[in-house]
Amino acid sequence: MHGNDAQSRPVKGAKPGLPGFAHAHRRSTYQKVLDGRKHPIRGLWTRNGHYYARLNFTDPQTGARETRRVRLDQAQTLPQAQAELRRLQTRRESEELPVLRRCPKFGDYLKEYYAYYEKVSDAKRPRTLATEKVHLRAWTTHLGETRLNHITTAMIRAFMAKRQGEGASGRTVNLAIVVLRNVLKRAVEDGWLRRLPTETIKPLKWTARKKQLFQLEAIEHLCAAAAEPRFCEGRLAKPGETGRPLKNAQQFADYIRLMAFCGARMTETLHLKWSDVNWERKQLTVGSDGQTKNRTARRVDFNPHLKAHLQSMQQRRAPDSDWMFPSPQRGERDARSRTFRESLLLAREAAEMPAFGFHDCRHFFCSYCVMSGIDYMTIAQWAGHRDGGILIGKVYGHLADEHVRQMAQKVRFDPPDEKAKPRQA
Repeated sequence: MHGNDAQSRPVKGAKPGLPGFAHAHRRSTYQKVLDGRKHPIRGLWTRNGHYYARLNFTDPQTGARETRRVRLDQAQTLPQAQAELRRLQTRRESEELPVLRRCPKFGDYLKEYYAYYEKVSDAKRPRTLATEKVHLRAWTTHLGETRLNHITTAMIRAFMAKRQGEGASGRTVNLAIVVLRNVLKRAVEDGWLRRLPTETIKPLKWTARKKQLFQLEAIEHLCAAAAEPRFCEGRLAKPGETGRPLKNAQQFADYIRLMAFCGARMTETLHLKWSDVNWERKQLTVGSDGQTKNRTARRVDFNPHLKAHLQSMQQRRAPDSDWMFPSPQRGERDARSRTFRESLLLAREAAEMPAFGFHDCRHFFCSYCVMSGIDYMTIAQWAGHRDGGILIGKVYGHLADEHVRQMAQKVRFDPPDEKAKPRQA
């Protein structure tokens, strides 16, 4: 139905003068918009008092040719609707047209996000995805029903204030923002967003907790505690109970010492094989299978402790496995150990070292390399940093009190030797 018939009974709430309105009983139908000569305007329609543009386009998601009607929310008059239609047609020709379907809700889009990375396993590491999911659960509670294109900076700031009010540290909140940005960047790539609502969000300032530097004596004390007969059924033995050492006490101690002497991360160390040891070149290759944080293998040159420890481990090497830390339940299949987390919890309870974590071994290695006078670039190569040693100086450059006192003794305030002064011309 067109023209005068459509205008005889305009829809309730329609804009005055809008041509092509339907009768009340055809409220939900699309009607062609007519120009002043009662001719249909190609590509322009009305429905329920709103203008719509009808466009043919290629869906960037599927590559299929589709036809869709797009509501022109900013158009209040016929000239405005025609101008908006021309702008959309121009953007279509220049391939700048946005996705012409309703933007998904944040919670629904996350399902697609997870599905992609679960199928494309090399795009993100499982550990990285697991960390993201922890933060995204909080984001889903906050934004789950919000459509992606309706997420605002104010909503994000409200989340930051809420998390801080719940006691989250500035670092934790900053990580949550990074995770959200990762999701929204994918939404930009998929065509759902034109810009990121996180662009103007500045990270919170926070003071890092000073990390304790454990000395070698403390690390040896932890290893010795695992070998003491103090454990019973996965816990410390109670008074009167017959305790025994941890079942994997030796392997646990080897694992702790190896990380302390080579600086490898805990997962990287679990992936080490005996084929990664080059006795001739005196080097240990970390990440020969690409399973490092930056997916790049690196070589750690033997220091006296590392060489001695590897030689000691080789004498205890399992003859049926190439892994340095083979699984005790590997059976006929050669499999590596998955974790020493439970052993760590028990050992540090027995050693009364509740603050000790696996990463303290890496911190020990890097810090003592610094105190030994090794340049930051070399330490960075051993540790697997690509920044030339900047992070080593910022994070791992803590020095033991004894070393600081020794350095202080080198400070001199005596006047320079007269003989050393250059002669005046």
